[in-house]
Amino acid sequence: MANDFATTHWSLVLAAGDAERQNASQALAELCELYWYPLYAYIRRRVDDVHEAQDFTQAFFAQLLDKGFVADADPDRGRFREFLLTACKRFLINEWQKARAVKRGGGRRHAALFVARALSARSSRFAAEELQCFSTQQ
Repeated sequence: MANDFATTHWSLVLAAGDAERQNASQALAELCELYWYPLYAYIRRRVDDVHEAQDFTQAFFAQLLDKGFVADADPDRGRFREFLLTACKRFLINEWQKARAVKRGGGRRHAALFVARALSARSSRFAAEELQCFSTQQ
């Protein structure tokens, strides 16, 4: 798999991570182009559906760009490909956990609630209670 990834040019990564640099957006675009397919291949090995793998890859890059994670890459901490793979693994874990999360009330048997009917039946009871309270206070 290491052969799938391009050799990292840290000058490109550092330029992409520094939003104040004039060529930052061009460097980001180049990084995305270089690393899109290797990350897609990595995700594709873990996801059965081609379209879902493409969607995950796009979503990963969108998050990478939106959150500015490229700025966190540090040549002293290792290879850029390892940085990307770790970030991608965490992204996939989060996405799978979100997909598996039980929604509120999930997995439980639902009973129909007749709230409107109950409230209308009780509304006369509530009105009577209010009147009784009001009359006892006088």
